[in-house]
Amino acid sequence: MKKIEEVFREILYQAIEKNNHVLKQSELSKKLGFSLSTINLAVKKLERMNAVKIEKMNFKVIDIKKILYLWASIRNIEKDIIYKTRAELAVREIEKNLPNIEYAAYTAYKFKFKDVPADYSEVYAYANEEELKEIKKRFPENNKNPNLFILKKQESMNQYTGTTAQIFVDLWNLRQWYASDFLKALEEKIGER
Repeated sequence: MKKIEEVFREILYQAIEKNNHVLKQSELSKKLGFSLSTINLAVKKLERMNAVKIEKMNFKVIDIKKILYLWASIRNIEKDIIYKTRAELAVREIEKNLPNIEYAAYTAYKFKFKDVPADYSEVYAYANEEELKEIKKRFPENNKNPNLFILKKQESMNQYTGTTAQIFVDLWNLRQWYASDFLKALEEKIGER
């Protein structure tokens, strides 16, 4: 994931999950461990598209959806897939048999919102190297029509997996027809906030 994506993710985390729409670039810089110029570049990009308003000591998030769409359009989920396989099980059984990991996309939506807008047949999850070893034991490699996709989990992701914004951008990047049903339902939930 690019640094600018991590900045967008933190801004969205604050705005959506924490309901904090007023942020400081210096605080983002400290939290993410990025230079102030990196943060400023991201915030300026958002200002140009009228998603944030920069003030003297802070900036305000004024359009969450614009930030979501921008991040979703530059996100490349394919690049983050570190393992894929075919599991001859129903989705629910695949989910049950995975180790205690962070789910993504459809499964993350299901667990966060206790809802399934459409049937789905793939499971996406984030895993680190140690978790991946266990997944490979439980689900040996079989690349014929994969239905289990493991995404690389960055250390910095711990607080973000399962968040509304992360689920949104992951779903946005999926090709299955039912991803649009999940996105539509998620956009409605975001609009309710």
